[in-house]
Amino acid sequence: MDELIKQVVERTGISESQAQTAVTTVLGFLKDRLPEPIAGQLEGFLGGAAGAAGGLAGAAGGLAGSAGDILGGVGGMLGGKKE
Repeated sequence: MDELIKQVVERTGISESQAQTAVTTVLGFLKDRLPEPIAGQLEGFLGGAAGAAGGLAGAAGGLAGSAGDILGGVGGMLGGKKE
């Protein structure tokens, strides 16, 4: 999860604290809304698997889009930098 937070900070320019809040909020939302098998995999990736962002995209099987799309969406919601 630290890697995901770091990527949000780099891509949006928000503080680490704000990124942690955003990531926690989005992941909580996803875990509540995704089917149980996928939500369980998401929980496993958050437990320390390497490349949480890549694992998230793979676990979602295209349902949530790529990790870059997720991060871009978070940045847009929080008024992050536009590229």
